[in-house]
Amino acid sequence: MFFSGSPATTLKIEYIVEQTYGQWWQSLRRTMLRGVLGKTFRLVGYTIQYGCIAHCAFEYVGGVVMCSGPSMEPTIQNSDIVFAENLSRHFFGIQRGDIVIAKSPSDPKSNICKRVIGLEGDKILTSSPSDFFKSHNYVPTGHVWLEGDNLQNSTDSRYYGPIPYGLIKGRIFFKIWPLSDFGFLRDSPNGHRFSDD
Repeated sequence: MFFSGSPATTLKIEYIVEQTYGQWWQSLRRTMLRGVLGKTFRLVGYTIQYGCIAHCAFEYVGGVVMCSGPSMEPTIQNSDIVFAENLSRHFFGIQRGDIVIAKSPSDPKSNICKRVIGLEGDKILTSSPSDFFKSHNYVPTGHVWLEGDNLQNSTDSRYYGPIPYGLIKGRIFFKIWPLSDFGFLRDSPNGHRFSDD
């Protein structure tokens, strides 16, 4: 519709429309802005909250880990998927014979999967059992001695020495994949490596 009139009349009409619909439009804009900002802040809050819960679960409870490399064969094969729990580490519950995930002492960006052979104060046989002259090492306080089950193909404490307990991230106790090996992990094939004297 075309409206013609004096400029004063036009200004009056624009003023009335602005007063009537302007307040409504501003109110609608404020409400929409509040709604969008409220939803955004709620989403950010939930994301932070659930992120913290997930972090605590993975840091203190445990998580799923895929192991790579031949050092733990035959107990853990390359690409096996296992569950590692972290509570033992926090409560100093790591025992001789446990399989652990630890930060590599030679490359802190990577993790290693090894079996605990000795705890602090243990005497470890570092030479071959068939050697005439035996050599031993003692595990210092706050450290553990780690070795792979595949002794011929494992870089472990025999090469870099005992590692600090603080490098241990978790204890592996359950194999998830492959399904044919689903269940608790078997004992060490190198049980003779545990020193009782």
